[in-house]
Amino acid sequence: MKISNVSVERHQIKLKKTFITALRKVSSIETAVIRVMLEDGTQGVGTASPAVIITGDSIHSIEAAVKTILSPALIGKNILSISALSRIVQRSCIGNTSAKAGLEIALFDAYAKRLNMPLYQLLGGKTNTIENDMTISMNETETMVQDALESIGKGFKSLKIKVGMDTKKDNERIKAIREAVGTSIRMRVDANQGWNKKEAVQMIAGWEKAEFKIEFVEQPVPAGDIDSLKYVTERVCTPIMADESVFSPGQALEIVQKKAADWLNIKLMKTGGIMRAMQIADIAEAGGIPCMIGSMMESGPGVLAAAHLACAHPNILKVDLDAPLWLEDSGTESFPFQGPIIHLSEQPGIGYDFFTA
Repeated sequence: MKISNVSVERHQIKLKKTFITALRKVSSIETAVIRVMLEDGTQGVGTASPAVIITGDSIHSIEAAVKTILSPALIGKNILSISALSRIVQRSCIGNTSAKAGLEIALFDAYAKRLNMPLYQLLGGKTNTIENDMTISMNETETMVQDALESIGKGFKSLKIKVGMDTKKDNERIKAIREAVGTSIRMRVDANQGWNKKEAVQMIAGWEKAEFKIEFVEQPVPAGDIDSLKYVTERVCTPIMADESVFSPGQALEIVQKKAADWLNIKLMKTGGIMRAMQIADIAEAGGIPCMIGSMMESGPGVLAAAHLACAHPNILKVDLDAPLWLEDSGTESFPFQGPIIHLSEQPGIGYDFFTA
């Protein structure tokens, strides 16, 4: 069954409240909605959400890449040749990982619908239910404590705390949140590249001494400094997770070979799509490093595709996919992100209709 058309359109979605990290401050998101149409009318939908400071992609570059480079290379190709289609997407241009990811998600959605299978089953079929966490956006300590308590009240047992702009305040935030939520709640910390290697070791060692029981610390140092990442990993007991340091299978292999991190965080907008995300998870598994899958601040199909992959791959053991819970409008009424448990549909493809208006 051949691809007859590929289209892209923009949507803007407001957040319920401002999302703040060490890298950016976001009150709304722009999403490129990508549709792949087959000859028989089957439609696959994917989304790409820009995060210029992380991937380098803007909404304008995503739209241009899909329209002028990626789409022309796919028209007339057989959707059943999904591996070949993925190679075409990846080799069509350098970079543009968000545009590639959004289009590949749409291809996989159409492919799974054509085979009448839910995507997670097509990718491996481990389970269709996973536990999500909730991110606590960077803010004043009192506000972050209140946000943490509200999240626990909604049933979340894992919190990801954003830090990385001020080491003194970071310490205050972590101490106050741990005291407020107790020891039964899992606390994950994300510095978003905010520290140097010595600051990171000092901070984490202090939390270990205070017995704050941090589950892991994500990307404590700048993304391109793998030696500093390794430095931190070797000097603390708390597991260290690489995020912005891992876009490609090659970068994953380098981290595995150097033993520079204990965990890898996979995001489809970084990897350029599902196929390369699976390759990263495979490489990490071969090197004895488990993975988490996360997302940018994004919507609908992109996050759901990540959830399907998490439900399928045996080496993806944690998820950080709460972005849809930050949106005023999820894009569908039948959305599975209503609390800490993600339960995927048995419908073909991604399983939900998005942006149908």
